[in-house]
Amino acid sequence: MSTLERVRRHLKAHPMALDAALAAAVLACMVAGSFVDPHGENEVTWALRTPDALSLLLIALGAAALVFRRRAPMTVLALTGTASVVESVTGDPRAPVAMSAVIALYTVASTTDRPTTWRVGLLTMTVLTGSATLAGPLPWYAQENLAIFAWTGIGATAGDAVRSRRAFVAAIRERAERAERTREEEARRRVAEERLRIARDLHDVVAHHIALVNVQAGVASHVMDKRPDQAKEALAHVREASRSALNELRATVGLLRQSGDPEAPTEPAPGLDRLDELAGTFRSAGLQVEIARADQGTTLPAAVDLAAYRVIQEALTNVQKHAGPEAKAEVSVVRVGPDIEITVLDDGAGDDETAEGGGHGLLGMRERVTALRGTLTTGPRYGGGFRVHAILPVKSRTRPAEDAE
Repeated sequence: MSTLERVRRHLKAHPMALDAALAAAVLACMVAGSFVDPHGENEVTWALRTPDALSLLLIALGAAALVFRRRAPMTVLALTGTASVVESVTGDPRAPVAMSAVIALYTVASTTDRPTTWRVGLLTMTVLTGSATLAGPLPWYAQENLAIFAWTGIGATAGDAVRSRRAFVAAIRERAERAERTREEEARRRVAEERLRIARDLHDVVAHHIALVNVQAGVASHVMDKRPDQAKEALAHVREASRSALNELRATVGLLRQSGDPEAPTEPAPGLDRLDELAGTFRSAGLQVEIARADQGTTLPAAVDLAAYRVIQEALTNVQKHAGPEAKAEVSVVRVGPDIEITVLDDGAGDDETAEGGGHGLLGMRERVTALRGTLTTGPRYGGGFRVHAILPVKSRTRPAEDAE
């Protein structure tokens, strides 16, 4: 770091030291100017003179007041303005005490608002110029009188320009910070939504396949000694279900990979075209499943197709887990106007968890359907069993951000 940079940072960190340095510089300029006579004798333009004691006292007072210009700008302006008026009336030739008043006026303009700058600037300009013109020893059209008028106007204008620039820069910085906060909040919201979606997918995949593995493993354990062929068949189903679970888990977790990692599987997400395959996995686990479709070959958007598949998968998984070993399930997919309706019925005895709507499965189904502006109703059937009914719009319409929140 250079010496100049260190000095600049020190002065910025200690503003009073900067004001003291400015006051010393102004004092040197005013003292130097007080020894110059702009008129001289015999119409000589410039000559040397010895300033009065009063002029030197006013110079010292005006320079000393500038040290406190940031702490009390109005008070400093009043002091320097008074010293300038006294010098304008009594000095002949005058010492440049008005320089301290111009610096004080600049400080007021740069630290207050524009209306205050206008009022204080006009008052200072009128008082200093009027006293120099009317009560001073020089004629009203003298160059010194016009200089006081011009320099007070320049001080007020320069201070107002600096204040406006600071406000403009602060506004730009605030907008940039607000935009950055908005981007961060949007990124966090998207991450939360993606995390929730992945959690739902993982729950659906794990719950479905682990339930099948559990059932088939129980069958294999039960018939291992007496019917080894049936046990082998059950273990084959266990292996197939576990392999399917691993493949779907790999595809889902692949979404979490960073750039540069190996590419995730590009297998398309499951949909209703795999409904028969899904029903087959449950039939192999001992659940009787009947499929009825009346959707007239409707092509569904990817989000709706996946949601329909997951609703049926979760509903059948709940039947497998809670409806009892003798339960039967019926799945219907029907196109009704602009919607696709999915119904899953079972005739099992059920248990308390399903009857009360507990667990994360039903919650996940409801979130999926609601996100697509659909409706989901679940509950026990009259006479026994459970019913899951979902209505999904054929045209996918996700909720806006404010609805989702």
